[in-house]
Amino acid sequence: MRYVYGITGAILLGGAAATLSLNPVGAQVAQNEPGAIRAVAPPGAPMSFAQLAERLQPAVVNISTRQSVQMPRQQVPPGFEDFFRRFGGEVPGQGAPGGGGTVTQRGGSLGSGFIISADGYVVTNNHVVAPARQNAVVEQITVTLSDRTEYEAEVVGRDVASDIAVLKITPRSPLPFVRFGDSTTTRVGDWVVAIGNPFGLGGTVTAGIVSALHRNLNAGVYDRYIQTDAAINSGNSGGPMFDINGNVIGINTALISPTGGNVGIGFAIPAEQIRPIVESLRRGERYQRGYIGVALQPIDEGVAAALGIERNRGELIRSVTPGGPAARGGIQQGDVVISVAGQPVTPDQSLAYLVSRQAVGARIPVELIRQGQRRNVTIAIAERPTEEELARLNGIDQDSDDGEEATGGKPTDAESAGQRSTQQSLGVAVRPLTPALARELRITDASLRGLVVGAVDPNSDAGQKGIQPGDVILSINQTPVATPEAAVAVVEAARRANRNTVLLLVRRGNSPPAYIGVELARASASAPARR
Repeated sequence: MRYVYGITGAILLGGAAATLSLNPVGAQVAQNEPGAIRAVAPPGAPMSFAQLAERLQPAVVNISTRQSVQMPRQQVPPGFEDFFRRFGGEVPGQGAPGGGGTVTQRGGSLGSGFIISADGYVVTNNHVVAPARQNAVVEQITVTLSDRTEYEAEVVGRDVASDIAVLKITPRSPLPFVRFGDSTTTRVGDWVVAIGNPFGLGGTVTAGIVSALHRNLNAGVYDRYIQTDAAINSGNSGGPMFDINGNVIGINTALISPTGGNVGIGFAIPAEQIRPIVESLRRGERYQRGYIGVALQPIDEGVAAALGIERNRGELIRSVTPGGPAARGGIQQGDVVISVAGQPVTPDQSLAYLVSRQAVGARIPVELIRQGQRRNVTIAIAERPTEEELARLNGIDQDSDDGEEATGGKPTDAESAGQRSTQQSLGVAVRPLTPALARELRITDASLRGLVVGAVDPNSDAGQKGIQPGDVILSINQTPVATPEAAVAVVEAARRANRNTVLLLVRRGNSPPAYIGVELARASASAPARR
């Protein structure tokens, strides 16, 4: 939960947590050493958190950054120059050659962290110490201890994918620190305590229970949060979540709130995920994750109905990176992966999460469903590239059009008949993708084949699910379609098989394609289409 002044607002991002073996300096021991905290609860009442807070607060720190960003110098509308000169002021925008230039704006961020060794290693969220904007520069990071002692910190390492950063300060004497616990034993209903720096107020202790485990917020590919009703607010990011024995079981990272304040739904990255990341960063290494080279899509109700499979098991392969491990192992676009290395793929245990935990170089079994048939393949795990490398591999074009209506001339009689049939069954009128239409839609892939949506019935399921004029339908029920007649044939085959939903693979502009399950119209005629 990044709180930035003068540059940006609070930003809540995903993260992770860790456990490591520590080398205390001198006779220093962990603040949460077994037996150091005495947990006593009066009969019939919850125990006090006073001793827990007193013992742990010295190891929790406040983290602030000083940042700068270059902004374009504000220009004065034509005709207002004399107004500024008349009152002896400088005309904005004329302090640089050509009347333009930039001005430096200052800002910062506030967050939390915790000390993991007596010699000054600190763990926090990466977004707490990262630039608040793309062109911002972090000039200084300050770590403030509970006794208000301040140290300038340097970033030892950061892992953007998990939102974890490790900092180092140079203390004048050994520091109090805490160890990580085993978050795999955490249960829903367990007491938890959060300590952090909400809204820049300084060390604040809140308590609650574990509300849920393995929450997926769709904030990142490795989402597996601990949910809590302990008060988590902006500024708590990077702070520790403790169990009742004083063990760090998570890093407070996100919240869900319509107001920006606590409403009892906060999230922490479990310690089991952070342990290897922090260990790698402390050694100055980049953390290695398993990678197979696929783009994934969750299976919603429409997709499950079109494929005839369970909704809450497996993930759909939206695309396969050419030449990647999955492609070499035989995985294809449209496959549904249901297990990895013997572990089922579920909403709580995603394919990306399972693959990321596999050792680089290992060969693992993968079970999948293709065209209704179960298959088993073996995949060699590679190392996940950086986010920049992944963008290049996937050919993501951030500036691509969202799709615009294309006409491309008068359709033939056969095309007109196919358009009427697809409009009646799918709620969309389609045309073959021609080079002229591709130019109109600014599609850069010359080899692309499919059907361009020219009109959509807003009352159809396709219209309700967001299909727009200019979208390109690449396949129906995993069968490539390049003509309206081919589309009609696939739809009619689905009807004969008593299937009321078909699976469309749809591409918009130069963005990656996505699968959409669309119900077939039951009426013989459709409502007027929009263009």
